[in-house]
Amino acid sequence: MSPGVDKMVGVHVCRRSARLNANAEGCILAVRHKPMRRCELYNLGRISYTESLELQHHLHSKVAAGDIDAALLLLEHEPVITIGVKGTWANIVADAETLKRRGVDVVTVDRGGDVTFHGPGQLVGYPILNLMHFGLDVHAYLRALEETIIETLAEFGISGYRNPPAGVWVGGRKICSIGIAVRKRVTYHGFALNVNPDMSYFALINPCGLSAGVMTSMAEQLERLPAMDLVRATYVEKFVHVFGYKMDILDDSRC
Repeated sequence: MSPGVDKMVGVHVCRRSARLNANAEGCILAVRHKPMRRCELYNLGRISYTESLELQHHLHSKVAAGDIDAALLLLEHEPVITIGVKGTWANIVADAETLKRRGVDVVTVDRGGDVTFHGPGQLVGYPILNLMHFGLDVHAYLRALEETIIETLAEFGISGYRNPPAGVWVGGRKICSIGIAVRKRVTYHGFALNVNPDMSYFALINPCGLSAGVMTSMAEQLERLPAMDLVRATYVEKFVHVFGYKMDILDDSRC
């Protein structure tokens, strides 16, 4: 690409990012001015994708029924490839034998987006919130969710930014994938922040339809990697800052 074209592309990206940030600022201010509600925090360990999906469905029903205000699951997954509603098997480039050898399951799900990978070393978050509590539409919710990641990364000296349709990027590479679903105005599914995963797993797919080389992690961006527990705690702090919840810390036996 010529320097002139490079410059034009850079200007276009900057303008697009500026528009997203301007829209996001209004969304986040709207969220922060809503009355405080309570959110159940499930700070889990490493669990299978199907187990977490069952837990999400259960908590989704409780939020939709008004039994609880909200829930947030934080966890790591066993290696799994998920295919969203816009995804195709063509974006899984590894053959069945390779997937089996590496212990990777494949699950088709009802979240937005394409194909992505989850595994150890990722902080995965599933916020289950009633959008009517904030007067948000899906796009505004996505901007607020991106803000929780951007603020988390900033605490560790990483400058993240938005790049449509959803997700958080750093220096032209994607560090956090976001794919959600909304039913009865209640959200589920969520984000996967690459803290220190085995990045070779991304070569098994075209993540979100992109080249595997576009993915990055906090480990690649930092000279000294923070502990996962610190990243989790920081994320909870930023989630509270953006959404304004009072967190009730529970374990999965209470849900």
